[in-house]
Amino acid sequence: MAWDAISSHKLRSGLTILGIVIGITTVVTVSSLLGGLKSSIVDFFQEFGPDSIFISRLSGDPSGAGAPPKERRRRKLLIEYAAYLKANVHSIDNVALSLFVILPTSQVLTAKVPGYESDNLSIVGASASTFDITPRMIRQGRLFSDAEDRRAARVIILGSSIADALFPGQDGVGRPAIIDGTEYTVVGVFEPAKGGFFGENGQDSQVTMPFETAHLRYPQSDNYFITAKAMQGRRDDAVAEIRDVLRRLRHVPKDAPDDFSLSTPDSIIENFNKVTGMILLVSIAISGVGLLVGGIGVMNIMLVSVTERTREIGVRKAVGARRGDIVTQFLIEAMTLSGTGGLLGVVFAILATLLVSALVPALHTVVPPLAVFVAFTVSVLIGVFFGVYPAVKASRLDPVESLRYE
Repeated sequence: MAWDAISSHKLRSGLTILGIVIGITTVVTVSSLLGGLKSSIVDFFQEFGPDSIFISRLSGDPSGAGAPPKERRRRKLLIEYAAYLKANVHSIDNVALSLFVILPTSQVLTAKVPGYESDNLSIVGASASTFDITPRMIRQGRLFSDAEDRRAARVIILGSSIADALFPGQDGVGRPAIIDGTEYTVVGVFEPAKGGFFGENGQDSQVTMPFETAHLRYPQSDNYFITAKAMQGRRDDAVAEIRDVLRRLRHVPKDAPDDFSLSTPDSIIENFNKVTGMILLVSIAISGVGLLVGGIGVMNIMLVSVTERTREIGVRKAVGARRGDIVTQFLIEAMTLSGTGGLLGVVFAILATLLVSALVPALHTVVPPLAVFVAFTVSVLIGVFFGVYPAVKASRLDPVESLRYE
């Protein structure tokens, strides 16, 4: 009976549940996308290892993009810090140096080989010890050695994406490549990196060369990044020791905050979870408005339905229907209306998630079953909450007056 009453006014019912559909679609879609993004980020930082400690001048992206102005005024890290930390911090096993090359915005960075060219790349100089601290799988060729790093050899390892762009369907190992106007020899190609932001890992488009090579080629770049590997089970001790040593080296006053960034994979993931949590809360708040509008619409259509079916209610009461029967009838109708909106919202959310997955294959988005269950339950409860008043009003109609109603 409830379904017949709704389907007999399809347009009116559809417009009534539109707010519920929009609200449920928003919440489920956002939770699906954030879940997929979180999974990618966790995979991304797990590759660095749980015992890794990252030291940089700026927080956030190692390239410094989007860093606050206050952090940009910090003094640069010195190359000598790496050796000093390795010698004086007894809770770490190894230290690696990296240089993220940042060119003027007017300069376009390109990579060229005969017949192919790409400008979708970045350059990183890394000491050979980097591969001991944060191991990466090699698809072709080899890693460069410590000896090649010390003598600033012109060798490079390509990320999988830039390698495919320069050598499509070919083995580029041993072949020359012109990177920013300088010729290097490709000695290896990395396997595709796991995880990343929106399914894309910037390491796949990186050109990695020995640290000394990058330092010699780009003397104006000073965006140094230090990675330390703590002894097993002593990461917290290592973080505390490194902070004390760096504050002493940089003459930071006792009551002043750090003028450097010190982080671990866990702390980065925790900060990311805080950001995504805020995004989810905002989406819930926005969706709540849609659900409120939808609930008011449900109440409105149920009040109209009670008025339109006054005579029917009188007949039902005349043949023995109790007040509880009338309340149940109209509550079920309201729940069916809002529940249909919830089901449509879930369907649209699944379709939206599949569309995003098709457009961004590297972003593994999955609709959380809990989100679907909660969304549908909330939509039904909206029908109960906003349907109570119309149902009670219907149950209180006088049967004699209802039978006379035209």
